[in-house]
Amino acid sequence: MHQVRLFFIALQFFTRLPIPAWVGFEASWLQHASRYFPLVGCVVAAIAAGVYAATALLLPAPVAAVLSTAASIWITGAFHEDGFADTCDGLGGGMTKERALEIMKDSRVGAYGAIGIVCMLATKLSALALLPPRVAVAALFVAHPVSRLAATALIWKLDYVRGEGKAKPLAQQMTGAEFALAALTCVLPAACVLAAGWMTPAALLAALLAAAGAALWLGRLFVRRLGGYTGDCLGAVQQLAEALAYVAVLATPGHGAWTAA
Repeated sequence: MHQVRLFFIALQFFTRLPIPAWVGFEASWLQHASRYFPLVGCVVAAIAAGVYAATALLLPAPVAAVLSTAASIWITGAFHEDGFADTCDGLGGGMTKERALEIMKDSRVGAYGAIGIVCMLATKLSALALLPPRVAVAALFVAHPVSRLAATALIWKLDYVRGEGKAKPLAQQMTGAEFALAALTCVLPAACVLAAGWMTPAALLAALLAAAGAALWLGRLFVRRLGGYTGDCLGAVQQLAEALAYVAVLATPGHGAWTAA
């Protein structure tokens, strides 16, 4: 029952979705709720995939991709997109660690953040729109939890650099067992899309490698520029990993522009 409570606490923290009143709340629970961050991604994926599948019955794929992405943004309250924009502003405009952190704390969105969000959303939408519908639905079920696992890896391995902040309650040390549990929640949706034949093993592997590459590259960048991570950095990793996962699936044999031509 305690594990169920931790999942609902993570769901409440990372989405707008209501949770049952019996769950209750204790501040200490947040320290261990990050293990269920990828499982929250499965919930978001189910909603986004449902919207895509339903709208694709009546509308072209590009419209289904836009509505699906809009649904995921609404469900999460643009939590991760906001972090991505703030990270773009901080790393783009801050020449020192202190200045970068100061910019990232500012609620206003600057040029780097606006350009970054536009490019990231354009990448997501174009990749999803160009995938066959079944592959797009499968990609949603893979990318959402795996991208959140990529963000969870920062909590597991890096230091939180702020004395306080929106991710501070989650920024306690994460054990290897907790990270393993987080990784395990990504296995079921991946196995399901493979078993259904909606995604090839090559496409799945490409998506996983792309998400891992995003986490590794941004993690090293954050350590070099900031000395660790912030809550905004978690959002940046999630967004980049998700977008690159779609691109990686699109890049597998049979989906390339030259192949289609």
